Amino acid sequence: MKKPKITELLIFIVATELVGALSGLLAGNSFSFYKELIKPPLSPPGWLFPVMWAILYALMGISAFIIYTSNAKEKCPAFIIYGTQLFVNFMWSIVFFRFKMLRLSVAVILSLLGLIIAMIIIFHRIRPSAAYLNIPYLLWILFASYLNIGILLLN
Repeated sequence: MKKPKITELLIFIVATELVGALSGLLAGNSFSFYKELIKPPLSPPGWLFPVMWAILYALMGISAFIIYTSNAKEKCPAFIIYGTQLFVNFMWSIVFFRFKMLRLSVAVILSLLGLIIAMIIIFHRIRPSAAYLNIPYLLWILFASYLNIGILLLN
């Protein structure tokens, strides 16, 4: 096994955080759009989303680093799923906030949910700790799916 380096770990975390930041930037003025929407019960305040996403992106980056340091045969397929779910995650904010396409955003977030489950399964085969780091992400996307479907139905 390769000796982990802090620089490589930071690259994984920062790269993942940058994907989220770029998505947020391209999504436009999400706070004003979110304020205008009729939201389902249990909807959190808008300020909570960037805080949660910063934590979740860091956990994703750490989990990807753990996979990177493994010698597993499934490492390449694991990174394909990781990259795919990260891309779909990136697209969701743009579809929802920039284009205000609520129906399509539900399809995107449900696809993301499936990809996260697949990622957790393959990560677990390689290193269970990498999978466990993504459980908060899975739970947040389950909750976000509820919010997205609720917003679609109420608006």
